[in-house]
Amino acid sequence: MTAHPTAPPRTLTTTLTDTLSRQLRDSIHGEVIEPGDPGYEDARKVYNAMHDKRPAAVVRAADAGDIITTVNFAREQELTLAVRGGSHAVAGYGTCDGGVVLDLGRMRGIRIDPEARTARAEGGCTWADLNHAAHAFGLATTGGVISSTGIGGLTTGGGMGYLSRRCGLACDNLIAADVVTADGSFVTCTPERESNLLWAVRGGGGNFGVLASLSYQLHPVADILGGPTFYPLDPEVMRRYRELIADSPEELGALLVVGLGPPVPFLPERWHGRPLCGVVTCWSGSEEEDDRIRARLDGLGPVLGQYLGRMPYPVVNTFFDEMLPAGLFHYWKGTFSHGLPDAAIEAYVSFGAGTPSIESATVIFPLDGAVQRVGPEDTAFAYRDADFATALSPTLSTRAGCEAAMGWVHDFAAALAPHSAEGAYVNFMDADDQHRVPANYRQNHDRLRSLKRRYDPDNLFRLNHNIKP
Repeated sequence: MTAHPTAPPRTLTTTLTDTLSRQLRDSIHGEVIEPGDPGYEDARKVYNAMHDKRPAAVVRAADAGDIITTVNFAREQELTLAVRGGSHAVAGYGTCDGGVVLDLGRMRGIRIDPEARTARAEGGCTWADLNHAAHAFGLATTGGVISSTGIGGLTTGGGMGYLSRRCGLACDNLIAADVVTADGSFVTCTPERESNLLWAVRGGGGNFGVLASLSYQLHPVADILGGPTFYPLDPEVMRRYRELIADSPEELGALLVVGLGPPVPFLPERWHGRPLCGVVTCWSGSEEEDDRIRARLDGLGPVLGQYLGRMPYPVVNTFFDEMLPAGLFHYWKGTFSHGLPDAAIEAYVSFGAGTPSIESATVIFPLDGAVQRVGPEDTAFAYRDADFATALSPTLSTRAGCEAAMGWVHDFAAALAPHSAEGAYVNFMDADDQHRVPANYRQNHDRLRSLKRRYDPDNLFRLNHNIKP
């Protein structure tokens, strides 16, 4: 079993001098929260409770001007800068000890252009915000699978979701962005203007600046056939899932989940807490094909429980919300794979049987279809030849429980390694995966480093899966 160090010793909070505190507060239209202020304890928290940091200040930005001011302040005072959107970064990059947290959570304005089928959303929006706004016009774009995830972090990492096979990744649908760079410049990047910066933020993580707004291409997706179907944890079910993805239309989004049976009413109680697998479906094709999709799902194996029906597309992105609220303890690893070979399936079944909690899950995302029609150098997301991406995510209610599960996930990842690519999806990487950054970006890493030197030569934006200038 691979050993893993426990959390580093706590460090004392650095506080701003009275002069610097006044300077920052007087120049911010939003809110500045410092140690000792009411609300500081809530303001410093992030989604993953493994990261218990104490910043010197949390700036809740009200507008792009606040972003520029905060970036300039952190750079000039040589303070660590953490940028927070939805705060879901499993590696805890939305907070820091002794530095400044730039919290975009109040910047959540959205404008939909139904004729052009585009959305312009401020950088603090979550996928719940964007899905809701777009759905009013019968439109959607690829987003995350937990509705409280921030659009910025998911998109700049690549952005996989239920619509990936049909619409591509979230970064493939990013058509423009307003970016505040390390020198405080406000840069609007489009395919015609500052196209290199747009290329970099389409999969290059938070390395290049703060996204004040993101503009997306939308697609006609309104109601879908969606929901989970549970089966025994059996290699044959996974092999049939592999066949389902290979010969199904791209309108079928279907995530394979391996874990323990959740306490939901449509799953018999005897299966609660027992190892099983499930397929979470999002069929965005014709309603006339619903029965055929149901039959294909029923044919994967003995159905233990099922909740499958017509629903608004935004609903499918909420299925994991209740089980995975903020404040749990997470540690993640990820893989890319070419195909889903039998030997890998055996590892999924073997380690899936030892899943440490109901909240923990192994989730397999298909990456064929529209994802693979984008060239490997067309965006910073490099693994266009991967067929699947897997998230290995032990999630526990205590820090001790999560640390105890780290050996399980390291051994699981090692068992999958012979069947996996060298790199993996950056949004599935934890803080101890920095050494994997060149492999994650593959043939695009050198170009990303060159652009990092141009836009952030002093590495102000380093709390991320860092591309060192």
